[in-house]
Parts: sequence; structure tokens; C-alpha cells
Amino acid sequence: MKARLYNKFINEVRPALTEKRKYKNVHQVPHIEKIVVNMGVSASLEKGAVEDAAKDLMLITGRKPVISKSRKSIANFKLRENQPIGCRVTLRRDVMYEFFDRLVATALPRIRDFRGVSTRSFDGRGNYSLGLADQTIFPEVELDKIKRQQGMDVTIVTSAPTDGEALDLLKMMGMPFAEGR
Repeated sequence: MKARLYNKFINEVRPALTEKRKYKNVHQVPHIEKIVVNMGVSASLEKGAVEDAAKDLMLITGRKPVISKSRKSIANFKLRENQPIGCRVTLRRDVMYEFFDRLVATALPRIRDFRGVSTRSFDGRGNYSLGLADQTIFPEVELDKIKRQQGMDVTIVTSAPTDGEALDLLKMMGMPFAEGR
């Protein structure tokens, strides 16, 4: 069974975008290609910090994260070569749509004083990046079992060539953008 948001994209969003932007071919319509979730961990924290972040990321996304290691040593940051400094997960297809649905429907509204996400976080090529300050906004994470609060970056990669087209796509998919920002 396909994800609910994928069916919404096929049945509602794609025809609406085709009508609004006057696309001649169905392959010109922008779509979400992948979602990358990244958690960076300070190198000065204790050894188990990266493993804890990886466990939380695995709970949130349902996929095993890849541990990112430093490429070279930097003494001012107390960083050594090949030291674990974070973890990331790349989501595609059905898992991507399920994660996007949970992010928009349950996680973002749980942020205190949430008024919408900024429209200025596009990169110029149709990709949107969003920083979350706390992993506890996801209902999968149990508050009793976390040792430290950990932020994460969520990057939504679209096939849209411009930011305006990506903004239209994400708005129609249900992303809660702030009006004045």
C-alpha cells in the first residue's frame, strides 16, 4: 500500500501544479526526490553521544543511520581524524513520504509557539532545509529514555529548478509555512 501523501501528490498536487505552472509534460512537474536527516554531535562530548544520537535517529526515521566521521584533525575544536561527529539518514520513496507526513502532521505542531516554518530556507536550487532544536517533538522518542537534547537538520531535496516551484510543491503537500516570514 502506498503512503497517504504519495497518493495525495499523484491525485491532487501534480494536477494542481500542472494547471498552475502550465507544464506541458508530466515529468516537468517537481516532486520530492529524497529527505536527508542529519544529527551533528559535538566532538567534545563523551563517547556514547554519537551512539545515543544514532539510536534516536533510528527511532525517528525507521532506518539505520550512517555514522559521519571527521576528515582531518583540528586542534582548536579538539577534533581528531576519523572521530565520529554525527549521523545521517537518507530517505526515499514510501519511507520518505511517511516521514514527511509525520513531520508535517505531528512533529512540527508540537513545537512550542509554532507559527510556521520560514520561507527563506531554500537554497536557490529548489531544496529546503529545516533545523529542529529538539528530537522530542517526534512522538516515537520516549522522554524518559533520552539522555541529552539533540537537534537535527532536515533537508528536503526536490526536482524543482527554482525556489518558487519548490515552495508551491511543499505548500500543496501540506508544509506549514509562516505567512509573514
